[in-house]
Amino acid sequence: MGVLALLWGSGFLWIKLALNNGLSPVQITFTRCALGALVLAALCFSARQRLPRDRATWGHLIVAAFFCNALPFALFSIGQQTVDSGVAGALNATTPLWSLLIGIAIGAERGPHPVRLGGLLLGFAGTLLIFAPWQQSGLASWGSLAILAAAVSYAVAFAYMGRKLTGKGTAPIALSAAQLLTATGLSTLALPAGGLQSVHINLVGVTAVVVLGIFGTGFTFALNYRLIADEGATGAATVGYLLPVVSMALGAIVLSEELTDRVVAGMVVVLVGVGLTRWRKRTPVPSAEVTKESSLSRQAAA
Repeated sequence: MGVLALLWGSGFLWIKLALNNGLSPVQITFTRCALGALVLAALCFSARQRLPRDRATWGHLIVAAFFCNALPFALFSIGQQTVDSGVAGALNATTPLWSLLIGIAIGAERGPHPVRLGGLLLGFAGTLLIFAPWQQSGLASWGSLAILAAAVSYAVAFAYMGRKLTGKGTAPIALSAAQLLTATGLSTLALPAGGLQSVHINLVGVTAVVVLGIFGTGFTFALNYRLIADEGATGAATVGYLLPVVSMALGAIVLSEELTDRVVAGMVVVLVGVGLTRWRKRTPVPSAEVTKESSLSRQAAA
């Protein structure tokens, strides 16, 4: 989860740099899907894993690729044309809340424990504290609504992938490769809508989209599939709370941005919230003596 947050948390930076250096939202979406698919296909080949072959799985992959890749990737790029990365990060952090609501609606999350529910709310509160969106302009713009829709799309995808794709016998890396290949095909269909215009980019734009595609999409997606398989859809979605922490830390380290007391406090709240959402009620394991006494008692009763 930490590595996933580190790679994913820098995504807003790379998208903004690519937009500011000549690439359109459709071009960014297609390029990151294609580069990510190449990375995962290479990983799949090196691990000698085969892509799914049955039609049912590929049908599910089309749905997952649309809601988890093609649609949100495009919406984030469209939104960040008018919305700064701070507001984008705050809105993206609503994904775990949407995931929990969807999980309750479809029966995947039945009566979430108050500790986990409190962690979700606390994590979102910490994200708002970090970015203070009430102090920023454009919160109610079309750009911000596009980013909010992307967060909802992620939540839908996580729930769908958790139910229809993970744990069905196909290795996560093979599923990841197949899904990004499908997303590349879907984003290719959107190229006529703003993706075929002339490109005037510089080294910064090329670097940004290459890093976004290889690391922020390829390796990230493989880790995300593994997390969904291990932790479930809602557990995987909680990584969204760590993204603003990563982005603020990178801003301070790389760009020498000032970390205010409010931001530091927000980071602490976010980390506490994530910890609470990962809480699980543990069933006590009986000790050897208790087990032996219980066995002797049953024998005596017999």
